[in-house]
Amino acid sequence: MKRIYWLLLILAVVVGVASWILFDLPLAEHKGYVLIAFQGFRYESSLWVFVALLLVVWLLVYLVRLSVRLLVTSGGLLNPWSALHSRRRLRTASEQGFLDLAEGRWAPALRHLKRAASSSPQPLTYYLGAARAAHQLGQHEDSDHLLEQALDQQPQAELAVALQHAELQLARGQADAALDTLEAMHARHPHHPLVLGQLYQRYLQVENWSALLGLLPNLRKDNVLGSAELSELERQAWHGRLLEAGKPVDGDAATALGALQKAWQAMTKAQHKEPALLAVYAEQLRLLGAEDEAEELLRNALKQQYDVALVRLYGLLHGRDLGLQLQTAEGWLKQHPDDAGLLLTLGRLCLHSELWGKARDYLESSLVFQRHPETCTELARLLAQLGDLQRSNSLYQESLVLLDARLCPPALPAPV
Repeated sequence: MKRIYWLLLILAVVVGVASWILFDLPLAEHKGYVLIAFQGFRYESSLWVFVALLLVVWLLVYLVRLSVRLLVTSGGLLNPWSALHSRRRLRTASEQGFLDLAEGRWAPALRHLKRAASSSPQPLTYYLGAARAAHQLGQHEDSDHLLEQALDQQPQAELAVALQHAELQLARGQADAALDTLEAMHARHPHHPLVLGQLYQRYLQVENWSALLGLLPNLRKDNVLGSAELSELERQAWHGRLLEAGKPVDGDAATALGALQKAWQAMTKAQHKEPALLAVYAEQLRLLGAEDEAEELLRNALKQQYDVALVRLYGLLHGRDLGLQLQTAEGWLKQHPDDAGLLLTLGRLCLHSELWGKARDYLESSLVFQRHPETCTELARLLAQLGDLQRSNSLYQESLVLLDARLCPPALPAPV
Protein backbone atom coordinates (compact mmCIF):
# COMPACT_ATOMS: atom_id res chain seq x y z
CA MET A 1 0.00 0.00 0.00
CA LYS A 2 2.85 2.39 0.72
CA ARG A 3 4.12 1.95 -2.81
CA ILE A 4 0.67 2.81 -4.25
CA TYR A 5 0.45 5.98 -2.19
CA TRP A 6 3.86 7.11 -3.24
CA LEU A 7 3.11 6.33 -6.89
CA LEU A 8 -0.08 8.42 -6.79
CA LEU A 9 1.74 11.29 -5.21
CA ILE A 10 4.58 11.16 -7.73
CA LEU A 11 2.04 10.91 -10.57
CA ALA A 12 0.22 14.03 -9.40
CA VAL A 13 3.45 16.00 -9.13
CA VAL A 14 4.57 14.82 -12.56
CA VAL A 15 1.22 15.80 -14.14
CA GLY A 16 1.40 19.25 -12.58
CA VAL A 17 4.95 19.88 -13.69
CA ALA A 18 4.20 18.55 -17.19
CA SER A 19 1.20 20.81 -17.63
CA TRP A 20 3.26 23.77 -16.61
CA ILE A 21 6.06 22.92 -19.03
CA LEU A 22 3.87 21.96 -22.01
CA PHE A 23 1.64 24.99 -21.91
CA ASP A 24 4.45 27.31 -20.82
CA LEU A 25 2.07 29.15 -18.52
CA PRO A 26 2.77 30.52 -15.06
CA LEU A 27 1.36 28.50 -12.25
CA ALA A 28 -0.16 31.56 -10.70
CA GLU A 29 -2.40 32.23 -13.78
CA HIS A 30 -3.21 28.60 -14.74
CA LYS A 31 -3.66 26.30 -11.76
CA GLY A 32 -4.67 23.25 -13.82
CA TYR A 33 -7.99 21.39 -13.76
CA VAL A 34 -9.03 17.96 -12.45
CA LEU A 35 -12.34 16.31 -13.27
CA ILE A 36 -13.40 12.92 -11.92
CA ALA A 37 -16.79 11.63 -13.08
CA PHE A 38 -18.13 8.16 -12.34
CA GLN A 39 -21.80 7.33 -12.79
CA GLY A 40 -23.56 9.83 -10.51
CA PHE A 41 -20.36 11.04 -8.83
CA ARG A 42 -18.61 14.18 -10.12
CA TYR A 43 -15.56 15.91 -8.67
CA GLU A 44 -13.95 19.10 -9.99
CA SER A 45 -11.00 21.04 -8.62
CA SER A 46 -7.74 22.64 -9.56
CA LEU A 47 -4.67 20.43 -9.88
CA TRP A 48 -2.90 21.65 -6.77
CA VAL A 49 -6.00 21.31 -4.64
CA PHE A 50 -6.25 17.70 -5.83
CA VAL A 51 -2.59 17.13 -4.98
CA ALA A 52 -3.10 18.57 -1.52
CA LEU A 53 -6.16 16.36 -1.07
CA LEU A 54 -4.08 13.28 -1.98
CA LEU A 55 -1.47 14.26 0.59
CA VAL A 56 -4.12 14.64 3.27
CA VAL A 57 -5.68 11.25 2.40
CA TRP A 58 -2.27 9.59 2.49
CA LEU A 59 -1.50 11.16 5.86
CA LEU A 60 -4.84 10.00 7.29
CA VAL A 61 -4.31 6.44 6.05
CA TYR A 62 -0.81 6.39 7.54
CA LEU A 63 -2.08 7.64 10.92
CA VAL A 64 -4.89 5.07 10.95
CA ARG A 65 -2.48 2.21 10.22
CA LEU A 66 -0.07 3.43 12.88
CA SER A 67 -2.89 3.60 15.42
CA VAL A 68 -4.06 0.08 14.59
CA ARG A 69 -0.51 -1.25 14.92
CA LEU A 70 -0.09 0.41 18.29
CA LEU A 71 -3.39 -1.04 19.47
CA VAL A 72 -2.37 -4.55 18.36
CA THR A 73 1.03 -4.21 20.03
CA SER A 74 -0.40 -2.92 23.25
CA GLY A 75 -2.99 -5.69 23.19
CA GLY A 76 -0.16 -8.24 22.84
CA LEU A 77 1.64 -6.69 25.78
CA LEU A 78 -1.45 -6.85 27.91
CA ASN A 79 -2.65 -10.27 26.78
CA PRO A 80 -0.68 -13.02 28.62
CA TRP A 81 -1.59 -15.60 25.93
CA SER A 82 -0.44 -13.48 22.99
CA ALA A 83 2.25 -14.69 20.55
CA LEU A 84 4.63 -12.09 21.96
CA HIS A 85 4.36 -13.51 25.48
CA SER A 86 4.55 -17.09 24.13
CA ARG A 87 7.83 -16.36 22.38
CA ARG A 88 9.16 -14.69 25.51
CA ARG A 89 8.18 -17.67 27.69
CA LEU A 90 9.79 -20.06 25.22
CA ARG A 91 13.04 -18.10 25.20
CA THR A 92 13.12 -17.86 29.00
CA ALA A 93 12.32 -21.55 29.52
CA SER A 94 14.92 -22.71 26.99
CA GLU A 95 17.70 -20.48 28.35
CA GLN A 96 17.01 -21.42 31.95
CA GLY A 97 16.50 -25.10 31.13
CA PHE A 98 19.83 -25.50 29.35
CA LEU A 99 21.58 -23.52 32.09
CA ASP A 100 20.10 -25.83 34.74
CA LEU A 101 21.07 -28.86 32.68
CA ALA A 102 24.67 -27.68 32.33
CA GLU A 103 24.93 -26.96 36.06
CA GLY A 104 23.37 -30.26 37.15
CA ARG A 105 20.06 -28.99 38.50
CA TRP A 106 18.10 -31.84 37.01
CA ALA A 107 14.58 -31.20 38.39
CA PRO A 108 14.28 -27.53 37.27
CA ALA A 109 16.02 -28.43 34.00
CA LEU A 110 13.39 -31.10 33.33
CA ARG A 111 10.56 -28.71 34.14
CA HIS A 112 11.86 -25.84 32.00
CA LEU A 113 12.84 -27.97 29.01
CA LYS A 114 9.50 -29.79 28.94
CA ARG A 115 7.79 -26.40 28.94
CA ALA A 116 10.00 -25.18 26.12
CA ALA A 117 9.37 -28.36 24.12
CA SER A 118 5.60 -27.94 24.39
CA SER A 119 5.80 -24.40 22.93
CA SER A 120 8.48 -24.76 20.27
CA PRO A 121 7.81 -25.72 16.64
CA GLN A 122 11.24 -27.44 16.62
CA PRO A 123 11.31 -29.20 20.02
CA LEU A 124 14.03 -31.80 19.37
CA THR A 125 16.83 -30.23 21.44
CA TYR A 126 14.46 -29.54 24.33
CA TYR A 127 13.18 -33.13 24.40
CA LEU A 128 16.72 -34.50 24.28
CA GLY A 129 17.80 -32.25 27.14
CA ALA A 130 14.69 -33.13 29.16
CA ALA A 131 15.30 -36.86 28.58
CA ARG A 132 18.84 -36.50 29.89
CA ALA A 133 17.61 -34.64 32.97
CA ALA A 134 14.96 -37.31 33.63
CA HIS A 135 17.64 -39.99 33.30
CA GLN A 136 19.81 -38.25 35.87
CA LEU A 137 16.83 -38.16 38.23
CA GLY A 138 16.38 -41.91 37.83
CA GLN A 139 13.10 -41.50 35.95
CA HIS A 140 14.02 -43.87 33.16
CA GLU A 141 10.48 -44.45 31.89
CA ASP A 142 9.89 -40.70 31.63
CA SER A 143 13.22 -40.36 29.84
CA ASP A 144 12.24 -42.97 27.25
CA HIS A 145 8.81 -41.38 26.85
CA LEU A 146 10.40 -37.98 26.17
CA LEU A 147 12.60 -39.53 23.50
CA GLU A 148 9.51 -41.11 21.93
CA GLN A 149 7.82 -37.70 21.90
CA ALA A 150 10.88 -36.20 20.23
CA LEU A 151 10.71 -38.89 17.55
CA ASP A 152 6.99 -38.33 17.02
CA GLN A 153 7.47 -34.58 16.65
CA GLN A 154 10.50 -34.83 14.35
CA PRO A 155 10.71 -38.26 12.67
CA GLN A 156 13.61 -37.08 10.50
CA ALA A 157 15.75 -36.84 13.66
CA GLU A 158 15.60 -40.60 14.28
CA LEU A 159 19.40 -40.96 14.31
CA ALA A 160 19.94 -38.19 16.88
CA VAL A 161 17.28 -39.67 19.18
CA ALA A 162 18.67 -43.20 18.81
CA LEU A 163 22.23 -42.12 19.59
CA GLN A 164 21.15 -40.45 22.81
CA HIS A 165 18.95 -43.44 23.67
CA ALA A 166 21.93 -45.78 23.26
CA GLU A 167 24.07 -43.51 25.43
CA LEU A 168 21.46 -43.48 28.20
CA GLN A 169 20.94 -47.25 27.96
CA LEU A 170 24.65 -47.79 28.38
CA ALA A 171 24.74 -45.47 31.39
CA ARG A 172 21.94 -47.53 32.97
CA GLY A 173 23.93 -50.73 32.52
CA GLN A 174 21.75 -51.95 29.64
CA ALA A 175 24.72 -52.82 27.42
CA ASP A 176 22.84 -55.37 25.29
CA ALA A 177 19.97 -52.95 24.63
CA ALA A 178 22.42 -50.18 23.72
CA LEU A 179 24.19 -52.53 21.31
CA ASP A 180 20.85 -53.48 19.69
CA THR A 181 20.03 -49.79 19.22
CA LEU A 182 23.39 -49.05 17.62
CA GLU A 183 23.18 -52.09 15.34
CA ALA A 184 19.73 -50.99 14.16
CA MET A 185 21.09 -47.51 13.37
CA HIS A 186 24.09 -49.03 11.60
CA ALA A 187 21.74 -51.03 9.39
CA ARG A 188 19.97 -47.79 8.37
CA HIS A 189 23.04 -45.51 8.36
CA PRO A 190 25.99 -47.82 7.56
CA HIS A 191 28.47 -45.00 6.93
CA HIS A 192 27.66 -42.58 9.74
CA PRO A 193 30.94 -41.87 11.60
CA LEU A 194 29.37 -41.43 15.04
CA VAL A 195 27.41 -44.69 14.76
CA LEU A 196 30.52 -46.54 13.62
CA GLY A 197 32.61 -45.04 16.41
CA GLN A 198 30.20 -45.99 19.16
CA LEU A 199 29.50 -49.42 17.66
CA TYR A 200 33.14 -50.48 17.45
CA GLN A 201 33.68 -49.38 21.07
CA ARG A 202 30.76 -51.55 22.19
CA TYR A 203 32.08 -54.54 20.22
CA LEU A 204 35.49 -54.00 21.79
CA GLN A 205 33.95 -53.78 25.24
CA VAL A 206 32.01 -57.05 24.92
CA GLU A 207 34.90 -58.71 23.01
CA ASN A 208 32.76 -59.56 19.99
CA TRP A 209 35.78 -60.04 17.73
CA SER A 210 33.94 -61.42 14.72
CA ALA A 211 31.56 -58.47 14.59
CA LEU A 212 34.45 -56.04 15.10
CA LEU A 213 36.37 -57.58 12.21
CA GLY A 214 33.26 -57.23 10.05
CA LEU A 215 33.08 -53.55 10.98
CA LEU A 216 36.71 -52.78 10.13
CA PRO A 217 36.16 -52.16 6.36
CA ASN A 218 33.62 -49.43 7.09
CA LEU A 219 35.87 -47.91 9.76
CA ARG A 220 38.67 -47.76 7.21
CA LYS A 221 36.51 -46.53 4.32
CA ASP A 222 34.86 -43.73 6.29
CA ASN A 223 38.08 -42.61 8.05
CA VAL A 224 36.61 -43.04 11.52
CA LEU A 225 40.06 -43.85 12.97
CA GLY A 226 43.60 -42.85 12.11
CA SER A 227 45.85 -45.27 10.27
CA ALA A 228 47.93 -46.25 13.32
CA GLU A 229 44.89 -46.59 15.57
CA LEU A 230 43.06 -48.67 12.98
CA SER A 231 46.05 -51.01 12.57
CA GLU A 232 46.27 -51.53 16.31
CA LEU A 233 42.53 -52.20 16.53
CA GLU A 234 42.75 -54.73 13.70
CA ARG A 235 45.68 -56.46 15.42
CA GLN A 236 43.78 -56.58 18.69
CA ALA A 237 40.67 -57.96 16.97
CA TRP A 238 42.59 -60.77 15.26
CA HIS A 239 44.42 -61.52 18.52
CA GLY A 240 41.08 -61.95 20.28
CA ARG A 241 39.61 -63.89 17.36
CA LEU A 242 42.46 -66.43 17.43
CA LEU A 243 42.11 -66.89 21.19
CA GLU A 244 38.35 -67.29 20.80
CA ALA A 245 38.64 -69.80 17.98
CA GLY A 246 41.19 -71.89 19.89
CA LYS A 247 38.93 -72.53 22.87
CA PRO A 248 37.48 -76.06 22.72
CA VAL A 249 33.70 -76.27 23.11
CA ASP A 250 32.68 -79.19 25.33
CA GLY A 251 36.23 -80.55 25.13
CA ASP A 252 36.11 -80.92 21.31
CA ALA A 253 39.72 -80.06 20.44
CA ALA A 254 39.40 -81.17 16.80
CA THR A 255 36.60 -78.72 16.09
CA ALA A 256 38.50 -75.94 17.87
CA LEU A 257 41.61 -76.71 15.81
CA GLY A 258 39.61 -76.46 12.58
CA ALA A 259 38.10 -73.13 13.64
CA LEU A 260 41.54 -71.84 14.62
CA GLN A 261 43.08 -72.81 11.27
CA LYS A 262 40.15 -71.26 9.40
CA ALA A 263 40.58 -67.98 11.30
CA TRP A 264 44.30 -67.99 10.49
CA GLN A 265 43.64 -68.55 6.80
CA ALA A 266 41.25 -65.58 6.77
CA MET A 267 44.10 -63.25 7.74
CA THR A 268 46.35 -61.50 5.23
CA LYS A 269 49.93 -62.50 4.43
CA ALA A 270 51.19 -59.35 6.14
CA GLN A 271 49.35 -60.30 9.31
CA HIS A 272 50.87 -63.81 9.15
CA LYS A 273 54.27 -62.16 9.56
CA GLU A 274 53.39 -60.13 12.66
CA PRO A 275 55.22 -61.70 15.65
CA ALA A 276 52.42 -61.01 18.16
CA LEU A 277 49.79 -62.78 16.03
CA LEU A 278 52.20 -65.57 15.15
CA ALA A 279 52.85 -66.17 18.84
CA VAL A 280 49.14 -66.36 19.65
CA TYR A 281 48.44 -68.77 16.80
CA ALA A 282 51.40 -71.01 17.61
CA GLU A 283 50.51 -71.10 21.31
CA GLN A 284 46.92 -72.06 20.50
CA LEU A 285 48.18 -74.81 18.19
CA ARG A 286 50.40 -76.10 20.99
CA LEU A 287 47.52 -76.15 23.47
CA LEU A 288 45.37 -78.06 20.97
CA GLY A 289 48.08 -80.67 20.39
CA ALA A 290 49.22 -79.50 16.94
CA GLU A 291 52.82 -78.94 18.02
CA ASP A 292 54.29 -80.19 14.73
CA GLU A 293 52.41 -77.52 12.79
CA ALA A 294 53.35 -74.83 15.31
CA GLU A 295 57.05 -75.82 15.24
CA GLU A 296 57.21 -75.69 11.45
CA LEU A 297 55.40 -72.35 11.39
CA LEU A 298 57.76 -70.75 13.92
CA ARG A 299 60.87 -72.24 12.31
CA ASN A 300 59.99 -70.72 8.94
CA ALA A 301 59.03 -67.40 10.50
CA LEU A 302 62.25 -67.14 12.53
CA LYS A 303 64.32 -67.85 9.44
CA GLN A 304 62.86 -64.71 7.88
CA GLN A 305 62.82 -62.50 11.00
CA TYR A 306 64.34 -63.17 14.41
CA ASP A 307 62.06 -62.40 17.36
CA VAL A 308 62.82 -62.99 21.06
CA ALA A 309 59.26 -63.89 22.05
CA LEU A 310 58.93 -66.41 19.23
CA VAL A 311 62.28 -67.96 20.16
CA ARG A 312 61.11 -68.49 23.76
CA LEU A 313 57.92 -70.11 22.49
CA TYR A 314 59.90 -72.32 20.10
CA GLY A 315 61.54 -74.02 23.08
CA LEU A 316 58.16 -75.16 24.41
CA LEU A 317 57.30 -77.07 21.22
CA HIS A 318 57.97 -80.75 20.68
CA GLY A 319 58.27 -81.11 16.90
CA ARG A 320 58.38 -84.29 14.89
CA ASP A 321 62.17 -84.00 14.40
CA LEU A 322 63.85 -82.95 17.64
CA GLY A 323 67.32 -83.18 16.09
CA LEU A 324 66.42 -80.73 13.31
CA GLN A 325 64.71 -78.47 15.83
CA LEU A 326 67.80 -78.34 18.06
CA GLN A 327 70.13 -77.90 15.10
CA THR A 328 68.03 -74.98 13.83
CA ALA A 329 68.09 -73.24 17.22
CA GLU A 330 71.83 -73.73 17.56
CA GLY A 331 72.22 -72.04 14.18
CA TRP A 332 70.55 -68.93 15.59
CA LEU A 333 73.05 -68.92 18.47
CA LYS A 334 75.84 -67.88 16.11
CA GLN A 335 74.14 -64.53 15.40
CA HIS A 336 72.71 -64.12 18.96
CA PRO A 337 75.20 -65.63 21.43
CA ASP A 338 74.12 -63.45 24.38
CA ASP A 339 70.36 -63.95 24.05
CA ALA A 340 69.19 -65.41 27.38
CA GLY A 341 65.85 -66.43 25.86
CA LEU A 342 67.52 -68.37 23.07
CA LEU A 343 69.82 -70.14 25.58
CA LEU A 344 66.72 -71.08 27.63
CA THR A 345 65.11 -72.47 24.46
CA LEU A 346 68.23 -74.50 23.68
CA GLY A 347 68.23 -75.88 27.23
CA ARG A 348 64.62 -76.94 26.90
CA LEU A 349 65.23 -78.56 23.50
CA CYS A 350 68.13 -80.49 25.01
CA LEU A 351 65.82 -81.63 27.81
CA HIS A 352 63.36 -82.89 25.16
CA SER A 353 66.22 -84.82 23.58
CA GLU A 354 67.45 -86.04 27.00
CA LEU A 355 70.84 -84.34 26.56
CA TRP A 356 71.20 -83.60 30.28
CA GLY A 357 74.72 -82.20 30.35
CA LYS A 358 74.19 -80.00 27.34
CA ALA A 359 70.88 -78.78 28.75
CA ARG A 360 72.62 -77.86 32.03
CA ASP A 361 75.30 -75.87 30.21
CA TYR A 362 72.73 -73.90 28.15
CA LEU A 363 70.62 -73.12 31.21
CA GLU A 364 73.62 -72.03 33.25
CA SER A 365 74.72 -69.77 30.38
CA SER A 366 71.23 -68.25 30.18
CA LEU A 367 71.38 -67.33 33.88
CA VAL A 368 74.65 -65.54 33.30
CA PHE A 369 72.92 -63.06 30.98
CA GLN A 370 69.55 -62.87 32.78
CA ARG A 371 68.20 -64.20 36.09
CA HIS A 372 64.78 -65.31 34.87
CA PRO A 373 62.32 -67.36 37.02
CA GLU A 374 61.59 -69.80 34.17
CA THR A 375 65.29 -70.51 33.68
CA CYS A 376 65.79 -70.99 37.43
CA THR A 377 62.87 -73.42 37.53
CA GLU A 378 64.05 -75.47 34.54
CA LEU A 379 67.57 -75.73 35.92
CA ALA A 380 66.31 -76.55 39.43
CA ARG A 381 64.20 -79.39 38.05
CA LEU A 382 67.14 -80.76 36.07
CA LEU A 383 69.54 -80.56 39.05
CA ALA A 384 67.01 -82.35 41.26
CA GLN A 385 66.96 -85.23 38.76
CA LEU A 386 70.75 -85.22 38.66
CA GLY A 387 70.95 -85.39 42.47
CA ASP A 388 72.20 -81.85 43.21
CA LEU A 389 69.38 -81.11 45.68
CA GLN A 390 71.10 -78.24 47.50
CA ARG A 391 71.60 -76.19 44.31
CA SER A 392 68.15 -77.22 43.10
CA ASN A 393 66.45 -75.90 46.25
CA SER A 394 68.47 -72.68 46.03
CA LEU A 395 67.30 -72.10 42.44
CA TYR A 396 63.69 -72.87 43.34
CA GLN A 397 63.82 -70.24 46.08
CA GLU A 398 65.42 -67.75 43.71
CA SER A 399 62.70 -68.36 41.13
CA LEU A 400 60.06 -67.69 43.78
CA VAL A 401 61.77 -64.46 44.78
CA LEU A 402 62.02 -63.34 41.16
CA LEU A 403 58.39 -64.25 40.51
CA ASP A 404 57.28 -62.49 43.68
CA ALA A 405 59.16 -59.36 42.61
CA ARG A 406 57.15 -59.39 39.37
CA LEU A 407 53.76 -59.91 40.99
CA CYS A 408 54.03 -57.83 44.18
CA PRO A 409 55.48 -54.37 44.83
CA PRO A 410 58.64 -54.70 46.93
CA ALA A 411 57.31 -52.22 49.50
CA LEU A 412 54.51 -54.57 50.65
CA PRO A 413 55.28 -56.40 53.91
CA ALA A 414 55.67 -60.18 53.86
CA PRO A 415 55.23 -62.63 56.77
CA VAL A 416 58.40 -63.89 58.44
